Amino acid sequence: MGEVKKICYYVNGEFKESRTAEYRDAYDPSTGEVIAKVPSCTREEVEEAVASAKAAYPGWSSTPVIKRVQILYKLRDLLIEHMDELTHLVALENGKAWEEAMGDVLKAKEGTEQAIAAPSLMMGESLMDASAGYDTVLYREPLGVFAGIVPFNFPAMIPMGWMTPMCIACGNTIVIKAASFTPQSCMRIAELYKEAGLPDGVINIVTCTRREAEILLEHPDVKGITFVGSTSVGMHIYSTAAAHGKRVQALCEAKNHALVLNDAPVKRVAAGIINSAFGCAGERCMALPVVVAQEGIADALVAELVEQSRAIKVGPAYDKTTKLGPVVNEAHKKSILEWIEKGLSEGAVMALDGRDVTVEGFEKGFYLGPTILDHVKPGMTVGDSEIFGPVLCIKRVKTFEEGLAVMNANPFANGSVIFTQNGHYAREFARHTDGGMVGINVGIPVPVGMFPFSGHKIPLSATFTAWVRTASGSTQRQRL
Repeated sequence: MGEVKKICYYVNGEFKESRTAEYRDAYDPSTGEVIAKVPSCTREEVEEAVASAKAAYPGWSSTPVIKRVQILYKLRDLLIEHMDELTHLVALENGKAWEEAMGDVLKAKEGTEQAIAAPSLMMGESLMDASAGYDTVLYREPLGVFAGIVPFNFPAMIPMGWMTPMCIACGNTIVIKAASFTPQSCMRIAELYKEAGLPDGVINIVTCTRREAEILLEHPDVKGITFVGSTSVGMHIYSTAAAHGKRVQALCEAKNHALVLNDAPVKRVAAGIINSAFGCAGERCMALPVVVAQEGIADALVAELVEQSRAIKVGPAYDKTTKLGPVVNEAHKKSILEWIEKGLSEGAVMALDGRDVTVEGFEKGFYLGPTILDHVKPGMTVGDSEIFGPVLCIKRVKTFEEGLAVMNANPFANGSVIFTQNGHYAREFARHTDGGMVGINVGIPVPVGMFPFSGHKIPLSATFTAWVRTASGSTQRQRL
């Protein structure tokens, strides 16, 4: 068994040992061994992090944006320099296969590169003679302290790609509530921020339970919340923080569907579906856990999916030949197994069973092989609810119109995909699917950093905006 670290929290530029008596185990999913003890920070420690961010805000917000992004330039170079180290850390604590772990870190780099454009993005607007003798000028200004509440599945990209770079480039400061399962990646990147020259207190990181995280939703010094996670928690965060006058962004669960029409090339489509469904062990909101197949292609498609899935190498995350790593911990593996059993009890047909996969030398790891459930009917919960694991459901339909209706009946609409060679159906799908991010012969329709990442329907995904006008009425300020 390797060394078990005692994780600290990060406040005002230094790591501090928590005074809590409550610690959680973090695992190496590839071996099943405990690699870290993660604190459930006390209420006072969460408040300390907010106070640190608040104290850093005046100096940081008054730093010219050009100088702020120069630090991000340096951070980008450090991310490249430490790419292998960070990739190994993501693989170690999350279980992503090596290439996927590197992709996680590369997405953090991409978000940093996008934030480097802040001087242009923050430019305001003006209009001479908006009324006779009066000019109007609009400035975009920072707002204050923000809080980011982070899930376990992208420990580099979400806190240090989506949340932190743009937040601080715009002159705000941030408190990150890292996932207790996977806190080490973002903490290491926080160290690199300091090496790049970021002032103390601009970034602060805590790990805690929902009880202490509630402080961030209600704290008067926190001006906005960004969250990625489950719908039930997201709805609570959205309603609570909004009721306390904060801006809120809540990105929650998904059950993305792909429609495969009869004219689609079976082998290429199956390869795209497998990458989308089983990549990152299915633990991502842009996974593709449901295929809606037209009846004329369904049998051939399922047979090809099974054949290609059987060839996937399951193994430890840090083995560079592994294509499917473990899920994050034993409790999550148990949840996925329960979902598979539920699907079978509802009448789904097992086309490929990945429940009994073991990896030689890593028998205690949290492994599941690719699992395919066929003949999943509308109304089966296994086909409508998020499983967050390497489980693919097949729904069969007769026509394009029926397939689109089946997809749009799902309560989630994060992303949706169609595989076809027919331009008419591709265009009709793009126009009428409920999915917020749409792929045409692309299994994972994730946009690059300069485009929005947002779905439709529930879960809510929105940002409150606020306008502040000076007493004279001649200047508007849009706060970011």
